[in-house]
Amino acid sequence: LWRLGYCARLLKTNHFRTAASNTSFPAVWMLLAQHSGRIPGLFVVVKKNTFFTMPETVEDKTDPELYLPHPGVRGMTLLNREAFKRTVAVPALKVKKEIVHSVLKSLKQSVLQRPGLKRVVEDPEDEDSRFVILDPHKVPEFSLGESEQQVLKQLNVHPEVSKYHLELTYENFKSEEILRAVLPEGQEVTSGFSRVGHIAHLNLRDHQLPYRHLIGQVIMDKNPGITCVVNKTNIIDSTYRNFEMEVLAGENNLVTKVKENNIAYELDFSKVYWNPRLSTEHGRIVALLKAGDVLFDVFAGIGPFAIPAAKRKCRVFANDLNPESYTWLLHNCKLNKVDTKVKVFNMDGRDFLRGPVREELSKELPLLKEEQKTAFHIVMNLPALAVEFLDVFRHLLVGEPCSPAGLPTVHCYGFSKHSNPARDIQERAEAVLGTSLAGRCSTFLVRNVAPNKEMLCLSFQIPADVLYKRPCPDEAKPASKRLCTSQDSAEEKVLS
Repeated sequence: LWRLGYCARLLKTNHFRTAASNTSFPAVWMLLAQHSGRIPGLFVVVKKNTFFTMPETVEDKTDPELYLPHPGVRGMTLLNREAFKRTVAVPALKVKKEIVHSVLKSLKQSVLQRPGLKRVVEDPEDEDSRFVILDPHKVPEFSLGESEQQVLKQLNVHPEVSKYHLELTYENFKSEEILRAVLPEGQEVTSGFSRVGHIAHLNLRDHQLPYRHLIGQVIMDKNPGITCVVNKTNIIDSTYRNFEMEVLAGENNLVTKVKENNIAYELDFSKVYWNPRLSTEHGRIVALLKAGDVLFDVFAGIGPFAIPAAKRKCRVFANDLNPESYTWLLHNCKLNKVDTKVKVFNMDGRDFLRGPVREELSKELPLLKEEQKTAFHIVMNLPALAVEFLDVFRHLLVGEPCSPAGLPTVHCYGFSKHSNPARDIQERAEAVLGTSLAGRCSTFLVRNVAPNKEMLCLSFQIPADVLYKRPCPDEAKPASKRLCTSQDSAEEKVLS
């Protein structure tokens, strides 16, 4: 694949040009062979199938570095915008100003299309004329093709192409072009980031760290609305799911506002967990809920599951161990006017499941009737650890099982580096639950977190034989009842 990509770039950059061609396939084949060293059978098949779909081409003699910043910026660590200036010669047509629009329309394939650069500039020597700037990659050697010349002839425009000296500045270059010019040749360039309100969040690699402040400033310059750029400096804390960060550029203000699925949230990005890449997953789970359903959000964060569920008229119990997340969860419930519909807790996840969740299920499930449509959902979005919490469901309730339709559905998130991540997370869950989930669970691939690391959601109804502990047959007798109570307490201590 690498050879294929290299040869394709070689063809595009050094040997061919879009226009007209009588290039034969054997000639191209020999050129590729020269640079690849060998021609695998698969490679030949691919080229046979795709080569003739390429645009017709002629030789390209344009400067491949035409739009690169000044080479003197290589190695810069403190941003100097003036150093990026350079002047390049580009083709231009001199036309009367009253027909500029017609020329632009007729030569739209050859006119300069680069964002930020003017396609029409004044002629300093003739106020009645304008220069129409052409794309140097489409007009090689400053000469137009026959078809373009015919168009200009019909417009009474002289087809002679002039050289126009175009000044390029820092503002004319894209962030990736700037960073590629600054960082050492061959080094990976980072221009992507997560946006959280006015904050751009980067995950820089070690070789990029010497340039981190310049990278931050470039990201802020090139993205309107970004006023703070941060870089993660350690992995996510497994307890509170936040991480340390360094401000690279802009204001040191990490309290921000975000909007997800038409719901507004406010948060302190340095103290709580928020990932904009999870918006689709939040929406997917919430879409499963109906009015009247009950949602238990074990690791609720600032409320991306809980608040939209409350807006769908569900009853919500939301918990988070992080005191900061708990505070912002309360704040966002009030912000979205659902504070009377969400019961908020600041507890360990196990304590939440064994306390409020068990209490509510013990009260509600026995009252369910076959015709009732209420569904109970338990969301466990702590991918690093959630699977380990599943043992809490073993004999969480005591009594006769409710109707199978009323058994709670768990949505448990986890990471996997296994070659078959769906099977891996299912097997891990089965080991903790002590039962098979074959045929009664589903897995959903949420996103690729890193190379060979996937985030998944495992959804299943808790089997009745896992969730319920049958009461002792002689529970009417005081001694037996005391025995059952002591056994239950001992079992809970073991599970703890």
